[in-house]
Amino acid sequence: MSDPYLRFDGISVEFPGVRALDGVSFAAHAGQVHALMGENGAGKSTLLKVLSGVNRVTEGALWLGGERHVFANARQALRQGIAIIYQELTLSPNLSVAENLLLGQLPARRGFVDRRRLRDEALRILRELGEDEIHPSTKVRDLSIGQQQMIEIGRALLRDARVIAFDEPTSSLSVQETRQLKRIVQRLRDEGRVVLYVTHRMEEVFEMCDAVTVFRDGKHIRTHDSLATLDHDTLVSEMVGRDIEDVYGYRAREAGDELMAIDAIDGKGLSEPVSFSVRRGEVFGLFGLVGAGRSELMRLVCGVEKPRAGEVRFAGAPRRFRTPGEAIRAGIAMCPEDRKSQGIFPIASVTDNLNVSCRRFYKRWGLFRQPARELANTREYIDRLSIKTPGPRTRISTLSGGNQQKVILARWLSEEIELFVMDEPTRGIDVGARRDIYTLLYDLADQGKSVVVISSDLAEVSSICDRIGVMRDGALVDVVERDEATPERLLGLALPA
Repeated sequence: MSDPYLRFDGISVEFPGVRALDGVSFAAHAGQVHALMGENGAGKSTLLKVLSGVNRVTEGALWLGGERHVFANARQALRQGIAIIYQELTLSPNLSVAENLLLGQLPARRGFVDRRRLRDEALRILRELGEDEIHPSTKVRDLSIGQQQMIEIGRALLRDARVIAFDEPTSSLSVQETRQLKRIVQRLRDEGRVVLYVTHRMEEVFEMCDAVTVFRDGKHIRTHDSLATLDHDTLVSEMVGRDIEDVYGYRAREAGDELMAIDAIDGKGLSEPVSFSVRRGEVFGLFGLVGAGRSELMRLVCGVEKPRAGEVRFAGAPRRFRTPGEAIRAGIAMCPEDRKSQGIFPIASVTDNLNVSCRRFYKRWGLFRQPARELANTREYIDRLSIKTPGPRTRISTLSGGNQQKVILARWLSEEIELFVMDEPTRGIDVGARRDIYTLLYDLADQGKSVVVISSDLAEVSSICDRIGVMRDGALVDVVERDEATPERLLGLALPA
């Protein structure tokens, strides 16, 4: 094999109270798709931020084409042909698709933006991405999460980078978009680029990648230059430092009385009225392809959007929630799909994020905050949920996605919640953290609470749910019992007729 184009040499990164990377060294070759695997908080995203110039190294350096580099900022990395597509999107929602695609390299004519060239170039890259139905003038805020992810990928392709890193790229994509992404990745490999691919989906590693490097606790564990003799169990064991026989760990239980009944609810994102019920002690799944209306349905239930018609009966009483706050006070909480923009306050601490809803329980005489009690509550859930953080006052944006998700869960566990709505709860989360979250959901069900899991992961819904409602084109087409929920049946119901 030729000399590696990209080499990390003894990379260490320290933040206050934590060593995020500890002497990481490995190499990646041109014309190779190199997977980076590890639990949330293992150091993968930190390494990508070193590569992109966002994080400064404490020790070590990286080498590109035989030249040593230490990037002081993102602009320096871009000039050296580095492009990173992060899981948490960096698009400007109020700009158009075309403006986002060519931001920083807008075509100009006589000192003004050349709108025709801008549109034509955007159309070219949209066709390449397989997103022909998106108009270049559409505001990014009006796109689905999956479409926004494809725009992020298109922006990197336009820069003609030599090294392209993908951070959980398929976590929000539809089946069709995932197929198109795989074609793009293979084309980049065939063109001789270095492709770094961060994913928690094992099937993607074995299907798409040529090599894999495993991280654990900020350290380089092992690099497999070939996947020919590597198996799933070995890879999982190296990632988590222990054997995990069954990541889903389903526990059967007896469902109780009806907790919530949705009767002919209709509104934004639905093509016809929807009716179904959820029982106490039940994990109820909502499965469908991206854009099927699953999230939109539960946003109508939880007061995020106003329904046009229909009724929600909760704990035996008819309810119509005008705001999410009203739903929370009644005992319904939703963990949204997009953690960054809808689930967390990025500049606030873990403590503030965790206690933002339940703070009223800790006020003295109902007026004065008691920071000591809030801090004690935070420490309790850090221990209970094994949240990896330097401390309770750490800014939540510095935590991995899986640990941010655990903080959101802790927020609702601190409340008086009876129905937990989990929208893509394990999106971008490693195998160990997924097992922790599934165990927590089963614990809630064992306590007689109800859980609604919205997921486009077929294996997930068929493995952890007691019943699965399947949605297609804004309509609920069927509710399937667990013992009848074969992957073939669920996918057959979800796909267009």
